[in-house]
Amino acid sequence: MPTPIRLVALISGHGTTLQNLIDRIDRGTLPAQIVGVISSRTDAFGILRAQKAAIPVEVLPRPARGRRDIPTAAGHDPAPAMLEWSDRIWQAIRRFDPQLVCLAGWLHLLPIPEDFRYHVLNIHPALLPAFGGQGMYGRRVHEAVLNSGVKISGCTVHFADDSYDTGPIIVQKCVPVADNDTPETLAARVFAAECEAYPEAIQLVGFGRVQVQGRRVVAAGEPLPGETG
Repeated sequence: MPTPIRLVALISGHGTTLQNLIDRIDRGTLPAQIVGVISSRTDAFGILRAQKAAIPVEVLPRPARGRRDIPTAAGHDPAPAMLEWSDRIWQAIRRFDPQLVCLAGWLHLLPIPEDFRYHVLNIHPALLPAFGGQGMYGRRVHEAVLNSGVKISGCTVHFADDSYDTGPIIVQKCVPVADNDTPETLAARVFAAECEAYPEAIQLVGFGRVQVQGRRVVAAGEPLPGETG
């Protein structure tokens, strides 16, 4: 058996992505251990999911929103309160000593320190680079997909960087867009794809199966546990 990949999950809401990872680990299909969960909200339902699974939780509420509190792109300076909050998050992450950090419904831009570059993963409910960017999350993404008239949507797992939804892409999975889809029906189909894509990406990165070459993530290393040549 491979040594489990140590994960910290960052959440802001219901925690469905977190629950998927917990379930996959419990079933033995994801060789990982969630060593900690950090929530940006005190009322996030994902906290209860983590506690039920006996996973340590730290709650670090986002500072009160102000005009300069939201960096809109790399290079924009956030307010001192946001910098302090970011530092507290990374201090908490380092105490858990993870191999990977998984953004699991985390709704905030989090600057990535150099020692965690290419160790922070995010999942987005569309095929990036389309339908991404600041404010594009949850139902808003699926509404935009339906309004665009595209016939295919899906999900993207990518490395997080210092702007929204722009890091190198690790895994993408496609789903059809039906003529009678609503944001809710499309979201359910996309989430089923997310449940497969995130564990796959975690293993690819955690077991050293990929490397980053510029904007591209390419295959490298040994086969995943259970794979044959």
